[in-house]
Amino acid sequence: MHAGDLLREWRQRRRLSQLDLAIAANVSSRHLSFVETGRSRPTSEMILHLAEHLEVPLRDRNSLLLAGGYAPAYAERGLAEPELKAVRHALRKVLAGHEPYPAVVVNRWWELVDANAGISLFTSQVNPTLLQPPVNVLRLSLHPDGMAPRIVNLPEWRAHLLARLHRQAQATGDQRLADLHNELKAYPGGESEKPPAATDVVVPLRYRGDKGDEELSFISLTTILGTPMDVTVEELAIESFYPADDATAAALSRG
Repeated sequence: MHAGDLLREWRQRRRLSQLDLAIAANVSSRHLSFVETGRSRPTSEMILHLAEHLEVPLRDRNSLLLAGGYAPAYAERGLAEPELKAVRHALRKVLAGHEPYPAVVVNRWWELVDANAGISLFTSQVNPTLLQPPVNVLRLSLHPDGMAPRIVNLPEWRAHLLARLHRQAQATGDQRLADLHNELKAYPGGESEKPPAATDVVVPLRYRGDKGDEELSFISLTTILGTPMDVTVEELAIESFYPADDATAAALSRG
């Protein structure tokens, strides 16, 4: 595939016409048509310009550049490398500051990158094989040997996670995410009998404590790093869980 083919795929994924993208990017629709059909070879600047307006992730912008015959523009460093020291320390501070509530850092494919001590609430009774790296937190959540048996509102929570993963797979065109969605969808867990009501604020995670005699209720919050210029940094997210009621807050404070 040449760069034009990939740009057309991204445009269609964003549900834009050639005219829509041409107007937004301030280029002629004729030139955009030539780029997409391969009649005109876009410069690296044009590829990045169009990718910006299509909200293409950095990893995929590099793929567009490679398809166009250019070098990648964005580095992909390991989190342990010196250049990401500030990012690494910031993530650790957020995780530690969130205790005793659970929080994890995940990558684009929902693989566990880091976690705080509070996450043991969710992992203490799961099958150890699910905790072998790379740990996928969505698989851990919905697998019948994972958290699923202790999730009180499993059909509702399952529907929420599957819908979120489906949207992510559609928005990125990432086959790994699509395959993960198909895998998780095949797990038992039932279907939600009713969608969330319009008056609902969020979908809570209702979870049985270690002793099984108390129900803990959480709301989740996703945090990403602003203005990333590195593939690894852009793909990191912190998933934090906060008590949804006073009883849960009190139970976690007691330890």
